[in-house]
Amino acid sequence: MGPQAFSWLLLGASIAAEVAGTIALRHADGFTRLTPSLVVGVCYAAAIWLMSIAVRHLEVGLAYAVWAGSGTALTAVLGILWFGESTTLPRLAGVAMIVIGVVVLNLEPHQP
Repeated sequence: MGPQAFSWLLLGASIAAEVAGTIALRHADGFTRLTPSLVVGVCYAAAIWLMSIAVRHLEVGLAYAVWAGSGTALTAVLGILWFGESTTLPRLAGVAMIVIGVVVLNLEPHQP
């Protein structure tokens, strides 16, 4: 596996860590509960660390756009599925637009 492919895997792990940290925020109760609060901190630190390694071989703007967009869309979907959050048409359309934006960004040719 080449360094760029490995960087995409690291970026995926970074996204997963960021989403896990964001979901843990729901349970941290304003950082008054120790275990969920520690999970938030560890997950966010891991997300940034993994991202810092991934951008060694990926364009920073593209990597951040994929990270932010994917994390936002995934967090919104998990909020709908796990917490029964609103599933209005505008909200679902917004998630779809985020996903489409991430796909379009990846259609551009990349320089190694």
